[in-house]
Formats: sequence, structure tokens, C-alpha cells
Amino acid sequence: MEEDTGLARDQWATRFGFVMALVGAVVGSGNIWRMPYVAGMNGGGAFLVIYLVLLYLIAVPGLMAETLLGRYTQRGVIGAFKNFLGEGWSEGLGLVVVIVNIGLMSYYAPVIAWTIYYLAHAVLGTFYQPGFDPTAFWAAFSGSPLLVVGLHTLVAVLVGFVLLFGISDGIERVVKWMIPALVVTLSAVAIKGLTLPGAMEGLAFAFNPEWKYMTDANTWIAALGQALFSTGLGWGIALTYGSYLGKNDDVPLGGGLITAVGNTSIGLLAIFTVFPAVFAFGLEPTTGAELTFVSLVSIFPSMTGGYIWGLLFFLGFLFATYSSGLGITEVGVTTVKEETRLTRTQSVIAVVGAWWLLGIPSAYSSEFLGWMDFMFGNFGLPLATLMILILVGWVIDSKRARILDLNHNSDVYIGSYWDPIIKYVIPTVMVFIMGYYFATNIEDPRAISGLALMVGLTIGSILLMQFIRRGKTNEPALTPGGD
Repeated sequence: MEEDTGLARDQWATRFGFVMALVGAVVGSGNIWRMPYVAGMNGGGAFLVIYLVLLYLIAVPGLMAETLLGRYTQRGVIGAFKNFLGEGWSEGLGLVVVIVNIGLMSYYAPVIAWTIYYLAHAVLGTFYQPGFDPTAFWAAFSGSPLLVVGLHTLVAVLVGFVLLFGISDGIERVVKWMIPALVVTLSAVAIKGLTLPGAMEGLAFAFNPEWKYMTDANTWIAALGQALFSTGLGWGIALTYGSYLGKNDDVPLGGGLITAVGNTSIGLLAIFTVFPAVFAFGLEPTTGAELTFVSLVSIFPSMTGGYIWGLLFFLGFLFATYSSGLGITEVGVTTVKEETRLTRTQSVIAVVGAWWLLGIPSAYSSEFLGWMDFMFGNFGLPLATLMILILVGWVIDSKRARILDLNHNSDVYIGSYWDPIIKYVIPTVMVFIMGYYFATNIEDPRAISGLALMVGLTIGSILLMQFIRRGKTNEPALTPGGD
């Protein structure tokens, strides 16, 4: 386990390890689970065109900004805000990002638990038993409180165990083989899918744009959400992982372009995996989240060698979700260790314990999970992203950040086009997302709750950090020789 010696901060041992960790953290279920069904619901190829534009216009520059903030300060989320704005209220802004992150992980952990359960039954061959009903199987599983909470607890143990070993000996050691294995497993299933009768119809649906969707505002909103969700922009992951880079390590290439290419490639692999099989067996490509846990499960028994393909698919899915869980949780662990007197082991227990406890209702109820996803996905993550990008774009100044830090020792030169994207475009988009979802769901109690929660969280965090700092200022100084 990582020793809390108080000496030099842990660092990534290799660029490959950092890139694999960041790709693994951002790819998650956002690409394997969410990408195919969101594309299916929004015009297939038209959605992909818009998604790629927004990914490289908004998400990639944002990832670079977040990563450089971590590399420059060599601190976690709260430390990064404190570095430029001083102690007190500014630390509350960093605390908001951490709390949003823990809230996100609280309902993401049950998704990892679902994947473990389905992988276990893929190994046992349950899906291939005579009379197996995937809809009834899902209903029985999700309706078993002890089982889902137990698996939620198992996820907490598995995530916490790796994080106890730190960055280079924990996260990096795991993701260096897990992410390449993810690519191999998805590629194998995708190749098999392309050999199925009717597979080309699935590819045509995915890659031939229905141009009417290009003028549909809902498609643009969905593509924007996918670009942000699938890259983890604003989650604090890129900032935290970037803080473990050396001062001379490259940001634009590793923290932006390679991560985006890896993220997109795995998303496309997921589409190659899902759509050919869906069309080959006459299923509806717009069935939403059930596409993975119900529809695909019904396909594997009908495929030649279906046991192997089902096993590989859910193994790859687990690799993706688990590596994301490591990255999301590390945000809180790094910050808690830096800002308190806790050791890393104690910090891991505190952060994992927090999202485990907060996540029990989401593990117990898919409806509550959906409520959390709506609030944190549509209000929490845009708010966190807004705070990080305002820090880089306005407090530091995007032009100054680019010239003095982003392009420092970089293999890829980033031009002045980056400056207004960070300073104006992304913050405006974040405000738009929150406003859009509130305005279009104004009668939905989730929208009112989500907006109220984030406003209250921001004000409360600022006041809390002010109170803590004021208390420390008023503490009597220790003097040598005192009693």
C-alpha cells in the first residue's frame, strides 16, 4: 500500500499509464451502455456527426484545461481553487466539485454492480438455459434489495482495495492491462457481430445520417450531453489525474487528443458491437438503457458460440465501468488526503464509505437512481464544469494558461482558437444546459429539486469553508515551552 511518508507526491510511472487511466476513467458506461442507445434514439449517423463536432470543439479543449490545472498546481480539486483564490470561500467551490463527484459515484456504483451480476451469470451460462426470460431476469434482480445492496457493497470493496495502493502502484498497475483488454474484448465481439446476417443494415443505421435530425435541437442536446458525459469533463478526474503528472509532462496530447481518440474509438466499437447484432435479430435499436441488460442478453443464446461472445461483452463492460469507478473515487480521495490530517488509507475509507452509504437508495431503486442521474447529470456536472472552466478561463486567463502552461513541453501546439472556447463557449454552454433542462422540465419535481440542490450546495459549501477557516484563524497559537 502507498506509504504516507509526507515526502514527494506520487506520480504516474509512464505516459502510457496516465493515458490508460484517463481513457479508462472517462470511457465507462458512457460509451458502452449509453452511446449505442442514445445514438439509436437520435438518428444514428446524424447523431454521430454532431457528437464528433461537439466532442472536439468543446469536450477536448475542456479536458486540456482541466488537466493543465492539475499539473500546474500539483493539487487536488480544493487545492487547485485555493492555489489561485486563497483560503476561505474559494475552497467551497472546490468542495462543490468533490460533493458532486461523490454524488455521481453513488449512483454509478450500482451500474458496476449490475455488470458484475450479469458477468457472473454469463460465466454460469444462465442466459442459455431453456425458457430463460431476460425481462423477468432483470425484474427479479432489480427487485431483490439484499442482492443489489450486497453487490453495491462488493463494488465499494473492489474500488477501495485498488485505491489503497495509490496512483502508480494501484490505479496505473490495474488500468495498464485492463483498458487494452477492454479494447480486445469489444473488438472480438464487434468482429463477430459483423459476420451476422443483416449486420450491414445495423451499420447503415449507425453511419448513414438522417439529415432531418441535424436540424433537431433535441439531437444536438443529446449529442452535447454524450460528449460531456463520455469524456468526464468537469468531474474533476482530469484535474486530479493531471496533478500526478510531472511538471514537464505533455498535456494537449495525453490529456486531450489521445484521450478523445481513445474515448471515441471505444464508443464506435460499442456501436459496432451492438447495432449489427440488434438488426440481425430484428430488435428495436431505440429501446433505451434496456438495450444492454435485456435486449442484448436475449441475442447471445441465438448466436453461434454465444456463451463466449456474451462472456467477452460483459467482461469488457466490467473493465470499462470499474476503471471509471477508480477515477471518480480518486477525486475525493486525493482531496480529502490533502485537505485533512487523514492518511491515504483513512481517506479511501472515508470517501468510499460516503458514496456507498449515499448509493444504497440508488442500488435499491432504479427509480431513485434515475432521479439522481437527472439531478446530478443535468445540473451537478454542468455546475462543476462551469466552476473549473471559470477558474482557468477567467481567474488564470485562458490565453495566459495556454501560453505559459498548456504548450509547455507539448508535442502538439495549441493555437489561440483555444482561448475563447475556454473563456466563453464552454461556460455559456454549461449555463445553457442547466437552463434548458430546467425550462423544458419545469413541471418535473426532479428539475426543481436538482436546481435547488445545486444552489443550496454551492452556498452551503462556501459558508462551510468560510466557517472552518475562520475557526482555524481564531485558534490560539502554540508557543514553545507552553503547558
